[in-house]
Amino acid sequence: MAEYAMFHALGHGENVDPNDPNRTAQPAPPQFQPPIAPNPYQTGAGFNAPPPPGQPSYYGSPESAPLPPQGPGYEPQHGQPGGYFPGQQPPADDGLAAQMGGMTLGADAHHGAVRKKKKDRHAYHNVEAPAGSSQPFNGMPPAGTPATPYLNADPSTAGARYTQMNQFPSPAGPGFGPAPASPAEFAARSGFADAAPAATMVSASGQTRVSPDEMPSVPLSRDSVQQYFLNNVYPTFERLVPPPATVSFVAFDQGNASPKFARLTLTNIPATADALRSTGLPLGLLLQPMAPLQAGEAEIPVLDFGDAGPPRCHRCRAYINPFMMFRSGGNKFVCNLCNYANDTPPEYFCATTPQGARVDRDQRPELTKGTVEFVVPKEYWTREPVGMRYLFVIDVTQESFNKGFLESFCDGILRTLYGAEENEETDESGEIKRRIPAGAKVGFVTFDKEVHFYNVSPALEQAQMMIMPDIEDPFVPLGEGLFVDPYESRAVISSLLTQLPQMFSSIKNPEPALLSTLKSAIAALETTGGKIFCSLAALPTWGPGRLFLRDDGKHPGGEPDKKLFSTEHPDWRKVAEKMVSVGAGVDFFMAAPSGGYLDIATVGYVSATSGGETFYYPNFIGPRDTAKLSLEIKHAVTRETGYQALMKVRCSNGLQVAAYHGNFIQHTFGADLEIGVTDADKALGVTFAYDGKLDSKLDAHFQAALLYTSASGQRRVRCINVIAGVSDNARDSIKFIDQDAVYAILAKEASTKLATTSATLKDIRLSLTGKTIDVLANYRKHFLAQSHPPGQLVMPERLKEYAMYMLGLLKCRAFKGGNESTDRRVHEMRLIRSMGALELSLYLYPRILPLHNLQPGDGFPDPATGGHLRVPPCIRASFSRVEPGGVYLVDNGQQTLLWMHAQTSPNLLADLFGDDRAALQSLDPYTSALPVLRTHLNAQVRNLLEWLRSMRGSKGLTLQLARQGIDGAEYEFARMLVEDRNNEAQSYVDWLVAVHKGVQLELAGQRKPESTSESALSSFAGLRPSYW
Repeated sequence: MAEYAMFHALGHGENVDPNDPNRTAQPAPPQFQPPIAPNPYQTGAGFNAPPPPGQPSYYGSPESAPLPPQGPGYEPQHGQPGGYFPGQQPPADDGLAAQMGGMTLGADAHHGAVRKKKKDRHAYHNVEAPAGSSQPFNGMPPAGTPATPYLNADPSTAGARYTQMNQFPSPAGPGFGPAPASPAEFAARSGFADAAPAATMVSASGQTRVSPDEMPSVPLSRDSVQQYFLNNVYPTFERLVPPPATVSFVAFDQGNASPKFARLTLTNIPATADALRSTGLPLGLLLQPMAPLQAGEAEIPVLDFGDAGPPRCHRCRAYINPFMMFRSGGNKFVCNLCNYANDTPPEYFCATTPQGARVDRDQRPELTKGTVEFVVPKEYWTREPVGMRYLFVIDVTQESFNKGFLESFCDGILRTLYGAEENEETDESGEIKRRIPAGAKVGFVTFDKEVHFYNVSPALEQAQMMIMPDIEDPFVPLGEGLFVDPYESRAVISSLLTQLPQMFSSIKNPEPALLSTLKSAIAALETTGGKIFCSLAALPTWGPGRLFLRDDGKHPGGEPDKKLFSTEHPDWRKVAEKMVSVGAGVDFFMAAPSGGYLDIATVGYVSATSGGETFYYPNFIGPRDTAKLSLEIKHAVTRETGYQALMKVRCSNGLQVAAYHGNFIQHTFGADLEIGVTDADKALGVTFAYDGKLDSKLDAHFQAALLYTSASGQRRVRCINVIAGVSDNARDSIKFIDQDAVYAILAKEASTKLATTSATLKDIRLSLTGKTIDVLANYRKHFLAQSHPPGQLVMPERLKEYAMYMLGLLKCRAFKGGNESTDRRVHEMRLIRSMGALELSLYLYPRILPLHNLQPGDGFPDPATGGHLRVPPCIRASFSRVEPGGVYLVDNGQQTLLWMHAQTSPNLLADLFGDDRAALQSLDPYTSALPVLRTHLNAQVRNLLEWLRSMRGSKGLTLQLARQGIDGAEYEFARMLVEDRNNEAQSYVDWLVAVHKGVQLELAGQRKPESTSESALSSFAGLRPSYW
């Protein structure tokens, strides 16, 4: 496949076949080169060269691997069963009804013609070949060049990465005759002929040193799948296991909702609770109801059924969807969730074909699309819906002014509403393009010890300030003029925001009265609902609800008191509940004074409960962070937002909702979730329990319904429909696991547990470790077709990177051991609870792009993939992969670091930053963006930054320099290297050894519930990586 070739064979001057899939683009450092490997740079050793004398031809080596067929159906075999496999045709009858009728997700799902290709679908053995097959990789020198420490100089990683293998091991007596081999060669040819499911060899005793190259690689799993989706869409009904969350793909909605909106942990569900328990996995749904669409995806259809409203099931109240069947010639429709036969409303009647499908099916989006919106009539209203009210509440205390936070926040609002003066966007008619929908209005309030409201009516020449001095019993002193159309009052608003920093430069009140301000803001929004954007730069120590310095940083025993993780102040709790009841929510922009305490546990409780978000700047520095603040204000205001929302998740008979995990209020179990505001970046987790046995002849169905008012003032219901197969044998379900949904549900559960129960941080860590061991032990116990050596850790094909993500979870600030400010802990704990799959995946395992060895075509559109940006392969998050003189871009979705080695070439620096910046010391430490230069490298890196900007959650992307030995951000870089020993937890290799010990103890029946890997975790407390 051309684009695959362009991605992997980046023109390294070697005589290689670019279409050969038997190799990886993952670079490996010289430290880990096995002693038995021959020199990989033998002159003229191309892909089809014979092996060196004395070296056996490996299983999976180029000589033995057949070349893939050249044709439109081919794509790299990444070994994801039921996922991205070549040549799988949809059933002959393309009608959706026919597909639904025959939809069984078990092992025997397809007919003979397709079934014999199953072997081709399970490629990928994660023990990488330490043999010298000359695979191209990023930074490969021409053949014959001696290896140097300044290049990614070891191509001796996986040769058997994309070899053709089966999901389950074959019986003894493999199909090829192995020659006598050393252990490393044995690993290279994958150990067993038909490939065990991703068996990673980890010694339980820890005496045999495990090579990091044998560990499953997260960057490789992301990059290899991405290539396929550059030229192919993801059909939501035919491909049942979604791509990894970090992959950019275009989803084609065939009646099953896109994975961007909903991800099930298992897309084939065991029929009984016991069968699910045997997998150790949660049954859950990760929902991101307003997820942004990608270019190329169809808009979500908005349907209006007039005063009658959308047709619904009379028994369970489910909305009409593609999986409801029509009977009696169209007079009845049968609910797919509760199987009740409803009478079809007369206005919705339509005749059916002899097969039972409605004649007008293709003209009705609600019967063909998995995600639709219904405009709803008055019985769904609690009050007349109006356009969104945006209320900007600005902190004007002394700290805010001194830090430049006030000026930056005002500038950010101006840029958000009107854009920078020089590049105002205009539409076709020459009018200035609206950044917020028509009908939406904005208002402004400032606060210190008092609360100031502003009349910004377009009839005035300049804004009028009205002071509300009664902070004990706050009210709104303005009737008209508080909320206005920002484009009608542009002159008044612009002059107000420009003058605010000067107005308060002389009136410096150090203490803010935040609670009273929020109460008066709620009073202003009481009749309409809306969204508050509030800045805060100091602990609110004035007036009612004043807060104190609860956390002095001294924690006996090393971990903070549980009380510091939540608010005990009844007034703040009441304000949060009141805010949700009026249909409003708040986003906080909090800049800690020199990293000081802001009591995010209390203040942020209001935003978390109302469905908003907290943007936290632990050490705000004006010159560096203004750009990030501005981007985040713009994103928060312009992203798709709904307010005054209610949510309900329904599921098939035999299942019931067990718990919800996210930011909302639920008054009683089983009641609808009440959400003040919700937006495109918010996700929540739902877990299910069995209340009976599922019928394996029928599919399981899930429907999430979000009732909300859009920013333009329409009351709507967004319906998201998800289908899953049911199988009596849990072995079939193991092939249909969505890894991203599994760890996301576990992370949200852990975050909820920490916030709402008496569990300590230590309990949470033990519980997460226990869940990691349970899944792998149960897999080994119940689902292996043949036994494996005890010294081998065997991972399910679909969960190869699961252990790494769980280690990332143990290392994140929310759950890690050791010292961490409670503000940052609580902030990230709430972040995890509201993050979508993409943002969480990056947060747990960052992207690291090497910039010092980019190929000339990297960072530019690639004609072979239809103009998509060519992105170099990411490297693993370990310091062992860092090269002397290297420059790396590290992005975890929250911040983006540019790490530069102390020996970085002056020429590279001059190309990136300009000729006058050829030394590390000459760079401005507060740099937040690259200058625009006419150099090739500068253009490449700026393009890559734009690409990263499109692939993240809610946080703005600006650069922060981390120069080795100079910047403090270097410690943050060390934290992000999650495969190394840091964050009071083990390295990836040690973690897998510890997990394997736990698996062996579990299999032997000797594992104690409390001490699950306790020694493994606690014995590493306080250790730092040796290289920092």
